[in-house]
Amino acid sequence: MNAPILIQSIPHYQTFNGEIIENLNLSYQVFGKKLQSAPVVLVNHALTGNSDVCSEAKGWWKTIIGKGKVIDTDKFTVIAINIPGNGYHNELIENYKAYTAKDIAQLFIYLLKSIQVTKLQAAIGGSLGGGIAWEMAALEPEMIQYLIPIASDWKSSDWVIGHNFVQESILNTSTTPLETARMMAMLFYRTPASLEAKFHRLKMKENSLFQIESWLKYHGTKLENRFQLLAYQMMNHLLTTVDISLGKASFEEAAKPIQSSIIQIGINSDLFFSVDENRKTQTLLNQIGVNNEYHEIESIHGHDAFLIEFEQLTTILKPLFKC
Repeated sequence: MNAPILIQSIPHYQTFNGEIIENLNLSYQVFGKKLQSAPVVLVNHALTGNSDVCSEAKGWWKTIIGKGKVIDTDKFTVIAINIPGNGYHNELIENYKAYTAKDIAQLFIYLLKSIQVTKLQAAIGGSLGGGIAWEMAALEPEMIQYLIPIASDWKSSDWVIGHNFVQESILNTSTTPLETARMMAMLFYRTPASLEAKFHRLKMKENSLFQIESWLKYHGTKLENRFQLLAYQMMNHLLTTVDISLGKASFEEAAKPIQSSIIQIGINSDLFFSVDENRKTQTLLNQIGVNNEYHEIESIHGHDAFLIEFEQLTTILKPLFKC
């Protein structure tokens, strides 16, 4: 399923840090049923993703979104918005540190309201996309029926901030910044068990490289060929800025007004967004009386399992998307 790129212009926006942004264009795609004819599902993309969630050629989540899939485009209107500066049908952003995940959430809300979408059946996203969904729910507590952050959290943990600090250092100092940063990141997105199961310490036939080395170089080169440095810097920065409690006394104060049913989905082997943090969040949500569930995908593949374990993900999501 293909969908045209649409543009919504925002003539004037002030970031939460006080920066004035003039003439910002947001690009997005709409899949499935026409607007105003069906419940709306917002899909937020992760660090290297984009608004193409379910096209036949390059849809990065087409296994769970599409005709007859768990998020059925014959039943729902699916909207996906490009994070400003991600380089996919939008301009790069030089002053990317002026933005936070909360700003991206506010901009997404602005776009949705501008196209007369005031209620969402669900806001779903993995990793950074899930963090932005959390921020949206905190900003508009009555907008989202199901808030579904996957392999994500309401905050950037010290671990995530530290990882991305090293990523930024690589991006700012390496002679091959995108390739090197991506190779390093891939080791955190998978697990030792995942890599062992895939490569078994074997070497390539055509050269002396271990297969794991060749695989890392492939992913580094692939990202370098399709991503621009500023875009990666923007996304990397945003991952360090998720925090719905910013400007509040606590997480509890920020989360208590949320009227959504919060469906956290963790991955038991995730080395990036730890399930321990998801479980702590569930305890806090229970204490303040916010309706929530916690589900856990079992996988050896770590953080990337939300892009691999489609059968488990479908089983968890299916009851939420019956209509």
